[in-house]
Amino acid sequence: MNANETKVERFLETTKVQFVIPVYQRNYDWKKIQCERLLDDILEVGSNDNLKVHFIGSIVYVHDDAYTTAKINELIIIDGQQRLTTITLIYLALYHLVKSMEEKSLADEIMETYLINKFAEESEKLKLRPTDNNDYALKCLLKDSNHADFESYSTLIANFDLFKKRITKENYQTIRQGLAKLMFVEISLDRSNDDPQRIFESLNSTGLDLSQADLIRNYILMGLSRIDQSKIYQNYWEVIEKFAKDETTNESKVSEFIRDFLTLETKNIPNKGSVYIKFKEKYPNLISSMDELERLLLRIKKLAMHYNKLLNPKKEPDKEIQKQLEYIAQLEINVAYPFLMQVYDDFNNNVIDKSTFISILNLVQSLTWRRFIVGLPTNALNKMFMSLYDKVDKNDYLFSVQKSLLQRSSTQRFPNNTEISNALKEKDVYNIKHKNTMYFLERLENYQNPEYVKIEDCVNITIEHIFPQNPDPKWRMELGIDQCDKIKEFYLNTIGNLTLSGNNGKLGNKSFSEKRNMNVDGKEQGYSYSRFWLNKSLREKTEWNLHEIKERTKMITERFMKIWEYPDIQIKSEDGNGEVNIFEIDDQSDKQLEYYVFCDQRTEVLTTSQLFCNIFKQLFDLQPESFFNTPIKDRINLSNKIEVYENKAYEQLNDTYFMCTNYTNAEKIDRIKEALSILKLEDELFIKYAENESNVYVV
Repeated sequence: MNANETKVERFLETTKVQFVIPVYQRNYDWKKIQCERLLDDILEVGSNDNLKVHFIGSIVYVHDDAYTTAKINELIIIDGQQRLTTITLIYLALYHLVKSMEEKSLADEIMETYLINKFAEESEKLKLRPTDNNDYALKCLLKDSNHADFESYSTLIANFDLFKKRITKENYQTIRQGLAKLMFVEISLDRSNDDPQRIFESLNSTGLDLSQADLIRNYILMGLSRIDQSKIYQNYWEVIEKFAKDETTNESKVSEFIRDFLTLETKNIPNKGSVYIKFKEKYPNLISSMDELERLLLRIKKLAMHYNKLLNPKKEPDKEIQKQLEYIAQLEINVAYPFLMQVYDDFNNNVIDKSTFISILNLVQSLTWRRFIVGLPTNALNKMFMSLYDKVDKNDYLFSVQKSLLQRSSTQRFPNNTEISNALKEKDVYNIKHKNTMYFLERLENYQNPEYVKIEDCVNITIEHIFPQNPDPKWRMELGIDQCDKIKEFYLNTIGNLTLSGNNGKLGNKSFSEKRNMNVDGKEQGYSYSRFWLNKSLREKTEWNLHEIKERTKMITERFMKIWEYPDIQIKSEDGNGEVNIFEIDDQSDKQLEYYVFCDQRTEVLTTSQLFCNIFKQLFDLQPESFFNTPIKDRINLSNKIEVYENKAYEQLNDTYFMCTNYTNAEKIDRIKEALSILKLEDELFIKYAENESNVYVV
């Protein structure tokens, strides 16, 4: 590797050279703000005689001898594409300006010194050879400053137009002087002696410049020959990038997709900032075999096709499946994507039929929505879906998924009908995400409805409080102050008091009878005229009070159970694996253990004492500082002095600290539970007792 300070002018004026942007590089994407900042710097340094140089960073390239001809020396740019391309655009804008000023000599000098190799073959003419999508745009600009032949959008052309507007007869000489003072660090790599990938990683170690997907793309493609790069990029990676995109916002989701793919493959959820590292750990020798690389990318590409439909439900041609995907997208159940991608693939490969696939999509919604209504933590869903596909029995697909979900306990549980019935009585479903409230009401409204009402598409349909948020005094006269206050405090935003209306503004805070019968100007605004199922029961009501809210809640709860079903299956006790969450165990502290699972890692133990010592060592290793600023320290008598234990049993936690173990088995279990609760790890410890009832031990 050679590194030198070099002037940009000198670098670009090198003859018989072509700066090649490889396919694995991200697209040219400098925005207006970066372009203007660079041009402002050039103008400032160009107008200040006291400033001799201005550094603009580094440009790193590889001598690609395999593709260097006798005429042209190709330099593969691995860092600095954005700056190099932008400076080329500035020279292009200068060229067209002086050409229009009929300064032919200067125009030719700029063209032949900084933009083209004058005597090279056509394919090697441009000194800068960008990726295919930018190559045509650059050639159009070289030919015509108005780029009449280029019809689609290009960031490269947009930035050229910016420079074309700002570079004028009045300032072009200043810009030329500024360009002559630009300096950068030129880092030249030799593929036979240097490791471009390692150097590239160190240059981008902050993760600020490149996304996780960019780093993975470079990792896959950088070490390949040019021919193989083009093949892999065009056949696989370009397709993956196309599919892993939110087409509504035109936002790339490749990093998120690869994270979900790794979750499915490794049964561990990578941190968002370590997806690239985990990908490298999982696939350390990708380029050693093209066959293996293509097999991997083929699988990723297939899953990306399904991921595309999860992101963009309208891409799914089947309307029934599309509707379920829209619901899942509306609820933002992204944590289920690793599982759903594989289920989608099974459906695509005819492992399951359409009915089963829709049932799975409904099941995911039922689980998620029931948990939301009950108020269970959403973070538990990550690990549930991470490993759920492993529980699939392809001979009894739906049942196996239902069984696995129903076997969960504690905060991972599938809330039953009793829990739902109790929660809906007082659950505030108005002051939540608006899209969640609309999802709830839309699904209630459209259950078995032959005339589907797409609420989001109807701008005049809004959420209506039957008992108003700011009731007219008539309500107090009819119901009494106490009942009005009770409704407002406890039931105002519950599902029993909410409905849909196309006349919310008109109904307002009026009395119930007025809201029911309203027919101003013959426009039938009242509940009596509504076609909504949610308003059907209101037509016959003569009053609206606490009793009516409770009755309507019961009616809606019954409909809830039909839409978001609790799986109606029988699970034999032997179907379970016997693993029990630590918070669900009875008083079995004297039973022999077989193993425990903590943070998805299984460890064999026989006694509660072993469990106690192991868990606290692992917890201390995970969060040592928490032991000192929470009650955990006192509960296990944590100390760095052995003498404090006198004749009591103790265990060494690490090289410095000890803890007391002089507790009964029941006390040890209680202390484990307390520590897990404090550290918010309630769902991380499962215990398996030995099946042989005679194996009882005495500590």
